Amino acid sequence: MIKSKTREEIELMRESALVVSKTLGMLAKEVKPGVTTLYLDKLAEEFIREQGAIPGFLGLYDFPNTLCMSPNSQVVHGIPNNTPLQEGDIISIDCGAIKNEFYGDHAYTFGVGEIAPEVQKLLDVTKESLYVGIRELKVGNRVGDVGFAIQNFTEKHGYGVVRELVGHGIGKVMHEDPEMPNYGRRGRGKKFIEGMVVAIEPMTNMGTQKILQHKDGWTITTLDGKPSAHFEHDVAIVDGKPEILSTFKYINEALGIETDEEDEFRQQPLVL
Repeated sequence: MIKSKTREEIELMRESALVVSKTLGMLAKEVKPGVTTLYLDKLAEEFIREQGAIPGFLGLYDFPNTLCMSPNSQVVHGIPNNTPLQEGDIISIDCGAIKNEFYGDHAYTFGVGEIAPEVQKLLDVTKESLYVGIRELKVGNRVGDVGFAIQNFTEKHGYGVVRELVGHGIGKVMHEDPEMPNYGRRGRGKKFIEGMVVAIEPMTNMGTQKILQHKDGWTITTLDGKPSAHFEHDVAIVDGKPEILSTFKYINEALGIETDEEDEFRQQPLVL
């Protein structure tokens, strides 16, 4: 059952989401060749706790770390380790935090140094597909409308849309109804209601949509070994329309990126 949130609860969830957004913004300056994902994980845990929050992933379903760190062909749920990042890698960082008893959940795929143009295109298309999906999150639409929009946009570029991994509702538990696939058919699935909050998170593979789960029980890679990208926002329905609670603004500032891509999804100014 979809759980609607009050305006007050949505504002508390915005605070939780912004903890994660600030964490990713801090990490954006640290992602560089020679750095290990375990080092980045330690920075993230300390930063989240300094903001009066709790790492949302640490211990969740027995996950051992603060961040899911998934380089190159890893799709999601990669476990931080002591292997240094290399020039030309990409790294998907998925981060969660709990504040005010609510979860924030947010992901971004970073390039490590200079990356190949075809890999940069994968990142650009995946991030744009996120906003294509968010536009469909409005009262009266259905889960399939979001999934169809993301799938249609992504597959036009020849990329594979992962089927086994999906976005989700979010609140005082990390995973609530409804599941939010990145594929689907228009007019199908649960109907969206005022006050619902979901994490929309396209996971896009450069090659096949097929994936493989590793023996550690967490790490998931593309079946063909080609790169995968992952971007995620927390989004509420407010006055019938999508309102982004998380933001890539801190990342953009750290990387010197100028964009207005989030402006259409903000019904009130973002307080930094």
